Amino acid sequence: MNVIRTGIPEVVVLEPKVFGDSRGFFLESFNARGFAEATGYGGGFVQDNHSRSARGVLRGLHYQLVQPQGKLVRVVHGEVFDVAVDLRRGSGTFGKAVWAVLSGENQRMLWIPPGFGHGFLVTSEGADFLYKTTDYYAPRQERTIRWDDPALGIPWPVQGLEVKLSDKDKQGVALAAAEVYEVGG
Repeated sequence: MNVIRTGIPEVVVLEPKVFGDSRGFFLESFNARGFAEATGYGGGFVQDNHSRSARGVLRGLHYQLVQPQGKLVRVVHGEVFDVAVDLRRGSGTFGKAVWAVLSGENQRMLWIPPGFGHGFLVTSEGADFLYKTTDYYAPRQERTIRWDDPALGIPWPVQGLEVKLSDKDKQGVALAAAEVYEVGG
């Protein structure tokens, strides 16, 4: 597995080894030992999720204040612009965002540890998005930060797209007004 570091050391892009021939391909999408070596996270996953979204759908930026979820995300069909935002007040990268293009073609995965907000924009006609989480979904604890908060400086590739948001995501707050994680500095 190739590990690509981002501007936030805890968030990493993972490129699995893909073995392909005229019949198709094979890849190992998860291996606990290899994942722990690549990310430093040795805990487990408790839930797998699959979402399908149309072109222009933007989901996020989501996080759970209690029961924070780490997420290992990947796209099996289509393409997304995937974003992680550090929401750990007191960390050296608080409020910083990093992003990666994930697609069924490039087979990349993104590890987003607990304490980060997460969101993605579908840039292809549609996308099937899979993610493993380190804690269970807790709807009462879920929070949303505005995807277009200028303080985050995320270069969403929205030109030529009609951005489609859920009602919940339309209610997102600016980072400056958001409840965030408190960590020692």
